[in-house]
Amino acid sequence: MLTLYGMSGSGNCHKAALLMHQLGIEHRWIEIDIVHGGSRTPEFLALNPNGKVPTLVFDDGRVLAESNAMLCYLAEGSPLLPDDRWLRALVLQWLFFEQYSHEPYIATVRYWIRYLGKRDEWAVKIAETRTRGYAALDVLETQLRKTPFLVGEAYTIADIALWAYTHVAHEGDFSLDAYPQIRAWLARVEAQPGFMPMISK
Repeated sequence: MLTLYGMSGSGNCHKAALLMHQLGIEHRWIEIDIVHGGSRTPEFLALNPNGKVPTLVFDDGRVLAESNAMLCYLAEGSPLLPDDRWLRALVLQWLFFEQYSHEPYIATVRYWIRYLGKRDEWAVKIAETRTRGYAALDVLETQLRKTPFLVGEAYTIADIALWAYTHVAHEGDFSLDAYPQIRAWLARVEAQPGFMPMISK
């Protein structure tokens, strides 16, 4: 059985758990408290020298890090990762977008406010970072005016990746009021068979 080391409330960790739940892949979850150094222990660093969650461990001892790498590996052979070369490239495009243009701003501001309690202390830095988060939301809204899911008509791991932190953007004081297509898309993602909501601590 696969073992997923993760932290409840982490969108990156929930991505893999959600996908495995939707695909019926049995796994066990081991909670790691990153706020209090749980990913920096010698035992954890032996698994993942980068000291981050999620970390996925296979029965044979192989270890896979990085949430979007997990999505690609686990979804292989399923409809959630298209065989078509162009559609697969579009999935990868959104996965890269999520890690470079979305997660560093939306998830980071959420972490600063929700977990570190720095809303007032880091107000200027938060405001500057939030601007770039809204730029990412603008990109999503533009795409979702054209297609119901990010890669077209069908739900893929691209939607899982971008849903992960978009649906909790309000916890970083982002407002989705001006993004009707994003709000409708979030509802479509959450209506997918086998959907499992993220549990926040």
